[in-house]
Amino acid sequence: MDEQTLDHGPDTDDDHSWLRPHLGTTTGGGRAPREHVVALRHVARTLDADPRWRSWWQQTGLSACELGIVAEGRLDHLRPSADIRRLDDCLWANFTCALPDGMPASAATHAATEEVRAMFEVIRQALTLSALPPTPPVPSLPSDVPDVPVTAKRLPEAANEPEQPGYLTLTQIQEFFA
Repeated sequence: MDEQTLDHGPDTDDDHSWLRPHLGTTTGGGRAPREHVVALRHVARTLDADPRWRSWWQQTGLSACELGIVAEGRLDHLRPSADIRRLDDCLWANFTCALPDGMPASAATHAATEEVRAMFEVIRQALTLSALPPTPPVPSLPSDVPDVPVTAKRLPEAANEPEQPGYLTLTQIQEFFA
């Protein structure tokens, strides 16, 4: 894949975080819509700081969840792809999601909250964990949020194929944040 890396490190300010979001996009120009990625990171950080979510995560026995979220420009498969793997004492969970289409900035946090919660429902089922805790109130985004680091990759050109799939394959999801 042709790659423009804006950041590969965990998006966390605290070494004690259990939830470490990584954001990516397959769109041209290297960035997903700013409101969308800011809201996704904001929701992840809110869950990371919540004592009920921390307690829920502790039942896994794992130290952290490296949560990769790749916003795809043209999502034409029936549901988002997910790759969930345990590596040492961490869970690596990479998901794809559709880019919001014409969503006003005011709705970005609500949409991101639903998106991240749905990802954790998949993780919960995969690890056979107890029910998710309630989602804590997600504070409004401040107006002066700095840019969010995003890993950008282009979908590969498929040789001798009349039509490209328009989405990431499982292998590409596994390698996205490598």
